[in-house]
Amino acid sequence: QDAFVAFHVDKVLVSKYMKLLQIGELAPDQPSIEPTKNKMLVKDFRELRETVEKMGLLKPNQLFFFLHLTHILLLDTAAWLILLYFGTSLMPFIVSLVLLTISQVQASWLQHDLGHLSVFRKTKWNHLLHKFVMCHLIGASAKWWTLLHSRHHAKPNCFQKDPDIDMHPFLFTLGKKFSVELGIKKKKYMPYNHQHKYFFITLPPLLFPTYFHCHTFYIAYTKRYWVDLAWMLTFYIRFFFTYGSLLEIKSLLAYYFIFRMLESSWFVWVSQMSHIPMDIYYDNNLDWVSTQLQATRNVEQSLFNDWFTGHLNFQIEHHLFPTMPRHNYWKVAPLVKSLCAKHGIEYQCKPLLTAFADIV
Repeated sequence: QDAFVAFHVDKVLVSKYMKLLQIGELAPDQPSIEPTKNKMLVKDFRELRETVEKMGLLKPNQLFFFLHLTHILLLDTAAWLILLYFGTSLMPFIVSLVLLTISQVQASWLQHDLGHLSVFRKTKWNHLLHKFVMCHLIGASAKWWTLLHSRHHAKPNCFQKDPDIDMHPFLFTLGKKFSVELGIKKKKYMPYNHQHKYFFITLPPLLFPTYFHCHTFYIAYTKRYWVDLAWMLTFYIRFFFTYGSLLEIKSLLAYYFIFRMLESSWFVWVSQMSHIPMDIYYDNNLDWVSTQLQATRNVEQSLFNDWFTGHLNFQIEHHLFPTMPRHNYWKVAPLVKSLCAKHGIEYQCKPLLTAFADIV
């Protein structure tokens, strides 16, 4: 299936595991595609994928990712050196916070690339560096992220299948159809008519410092990701040893919580600008292309937008080709646009600030 092809880099290796699950082939008279799926769209997309592979767009430029990692490490080091050389007064404290926040967010974009196996050709090298970036540089579990994010990619914006929209219907109500459905059922857990206001003080600043902190440790412990937990501890040892020698305990905790809040806000606005304003409803068992396109949209390209969003401004291309290195999204975008135009599917692309406003 298209999802299988999209997710796996080494298909020969994965097929060895899959063979154990094979129970037979479809009978000759059975249709190869379900009625809910667009047969011609599936055919054209598979041809597009063959073209993408022939163009070499699934091959990573490792210099690009090396330079990206280098700028992350330099920012991380600079954040500490500023406090070391200029002291812990207000201005060095703020500058250090800003640099560490940028480093952390850019590291989260890099771990995203590694989690999708798009940095190295060999899967094991992606997994190894993923643990270094996600666990050691960020302090979260790599396997925890993969577990949640793979489900998101398989069924984006599908209620009870995409973990990214699990906040419905308690904290927020998402999607126009769901809002009407809750109104008919007369269910109201929060003042949803004001959710566009309390969104600013809940999800963006608090997702990382509260929920993610608890959830990543909970999943890593309950699922016995001992290697991840060991890697994660190295982040906290390094952080509290290096910054603890410069800051008093109250200032240290404030420093940690503030940079997590800033990181969280940046991440939420970028990650949700391409999903929350799109269709959110139950899984309708559509084909791979339709499932991805109804849940994703793009933000206009620029050098700043590419860097600021970790190339997630090309959310459509990323969802259709999740293992594609992000530096190639702009090359495949015209081909995806042509596919959408041929089949009468809207290819949404908006300015960055407009995309942010659409969340609200």
